[in-house]
Order: sequence, then structure tokens, then C-alpha cells
Amino acid sequence: MYIPYGRQWIEEDDIQAVAQALKSDYLTTGPRVEEFERYVADYVGAKYAVAVSNGTAALHAACYAAGIGEGDEVITSPITFVASANSVLYCGAKPVFADIDPNTYNIDPAEIRNKITPRTKAIIPVHFTGQPCDMDKIREIALEHNLIVIEDAAHALGADYKGKRIGSISEMTTFSFHPVKHITTGEGGMIMTDQKELYERLLMFRSHGITRDSSKMTAHDGAWYYQQIDLGFNYRITDVQCALGLSQMKKIDLFIRRRREIAARYNEAFRQMDGIKIPFQAEGCHNSWHLYVIQVLNEDRQKVFDGLTKRNIGVNVHYIPVYTQPYYRNNGYADIMCSHSERAYARFISLPMYAKLTDHEQDYVIEQVKLLVQE
Repeated sequence: MYIPYGRQWIEEDDIQAVAQALKSDYLTTGPRVEEFERYVADYVGAKYAVAVSNGTAALHAACYAAGIGEGDEVITSPITFVASANSVLYCGAKPVFADIDPNTYNIDPAEIRNKITPRTKAIIPVHFTGQPCDMDKIREIALEHNLIVIEDAAHALGADYKGKRIGSISEMTTFSFHPVKHITTGEGGMIMTDQKELYERLLMFRSHGITRDSSKMTAHDGAWYYQQIDLGFNYRITDVQCALGLSQMKKIDLFIRRRREIAARYNEAFRQMDGIKIPFQAEGCHNSWHLYVIQVLNEDRQKVFDGLTKRNIGVNVHYIPVYTQPYYRNNGYADIMCSHSERAYARFISLPMYAKLTDHEQDYVIEQVKLLVQE
């Protein structure tokens, strides 16, 4: 028996949805794309949604739509996948790393405030593990300094912050539909917004910067005519992927409910253990539990990690602080140090967390963690 740290849950209805799409007239951009966008937008409470080829494309598109460019700075967390910062670099701007809150592991609003300069254009808070960031304080800082907020919610589909679903709060929010996330389209991503202007910029960006809207053209030769009015990318998603996404979205509440049950069982098992720090739960927030991350306090993390791996438990570590990556070290970040981020990274282990994880499998994980931490 091998237990991975994360995996998709594909059932017969998902397979049939994909098969029907394959038999239809549309394989790439077709009616299922817009249907999927509308479904997710309604679920999170946003006016508009733009589906793209992956979560990184969603972040890149959001940075573009926000007008981030050469000379700008964007503040984000170092405890995230590299895409959160790379999307800023793609636009010619500079990522600036603000340290995390040692309890939530999310970006610390006080650190954001300390990092603001006249060049700061935007903030990209990352809802790490599905735990919402302190959006009240982040929004307050953004309004005070006229900054755009792009929420990286790759982990947080279905999470809510003080009664609002993540995806309905800021100028833009991005999701990922990678197989280890709450739902999957194979690969895929989406940007949510309430602003029509941003929505239209996102639509153009995902399709080469091309428009067929005659009001935006310098000429119009007929119904067949289009113009490229900006430099966009081919970030389109397919009807086949969106058929899978639609089928998965119909089960999103089940998936999240099961993830929360799994998290509660982990919490109960490890709450009284001196050698483990369990995740912190912020008041007024409901985590959607993309990841379940413990800190190993009294044992060597490497020993625990290797021991679990040898016992066929697919643990992982999320994340290596972005600025420590060789590319960043070699390009202006050699002297960066976020103490809370580095201390947490040295202790983190991500345990198996996915909706299809059984109680029996989880009991085995819990047993092995206890044996290794208490040896």
C-alpha cells in the first residue's frame, strides 16, 4: 500500500463527461468553457471568471490585467510555489518577499506594510494550505496605498473568510485545477473578478491579445475580422478539460467536507503531542484544506520524512522559500532572509491530504508519525 500526499478523485461521471465532450463538435474553446466559468463564478460569488490553461497562467494573466510592468514592485509570500513570484517577473516587475505570520504561515500584514515603497504596485497574498490570509488588514493596506490585490488561491477553492467565499473579495483571485487540488481539469486555472475592464483584459490576454470587438478595433472589414491589439499568450483551456471541471465542481462540497473531516482527525490525533505543532485555525475563517502541514519540533525533520517515506507514505514539504532558489539568489536576492519562513520550512512536513483518503489509510499515517516522533 502506497499513500500519496495528494491525488485526484475521478469517478465514472467524470469519465462520461469527458467522453461526451470528445464526441461533441468542440474540443478546444467551446460552450463548456463559459459554462465552467459561470459555475465557478456563481460558487465563489464573483461576477466574472476567465478559465486558462493552468494556475501559473492565471497568475500571469492577473498581473498583466493589473498593469504590472517594468519598474513595479509586487509584495508576496516566500512560502509558496515559485509561480506566485515568477508571474511578477514575467511582467518585468520585481517580487518583494514579506515574511509570514508564524502561526498561520500566511503573509504577515505588518511585514507587507514594512515592504511598501513608492514602486509598490500590488500585493499577492497566498492562502497557504487553504487557510485564508488576514484580508481585512491586507485590504486596508491596499486602500491606503492605492495597491491592487491579487489573491493566489490555488489552495483555497471553497475556503471562506468572515462569511465571504475566497474569490469574491479582491480585484482578482486565481485558482488552480491541478490534480492534487480540490477539483481538477488535468491542468487548468481561473481568474475571478468583479470588474468588467479587468475581465475584458483577461479574455484578450489568454488568446494572443486578439479581439473581435469592433469597438476596440482601428478597422473592421467584416464578421470574420479580428485585430491583435496587445501582446497576449495562448493560455486557452479546452472544452474537454472544462467538461471534467464541471463534473468535478458538482462534487466540490463533498470533497471539501471530506478534507475537513480528515483535518479534524489529524488535529485530534496530534493535538496533545509535544513534538508536533498542528495547523492554526484563524477565527472567522474556514480552511478548505488543500494541505495538512505539521511542524516537527523535537526530532530531526529529515529522519521523520525519510521514515514515513520508507513506510510508503508519500509526504512532502511545502514550500522551500522562493528567494532561496538558485535563480533568485543569482538575480538580486542573495541577501534576503525571512526568519519565520526559514524556521517554519526547516520543520514542515505535509501529510497525505485528499478527499479519497480513507480512515484506514489515515490511521496508518497517524500511527507511523507517532512512532517516528516519539522514538
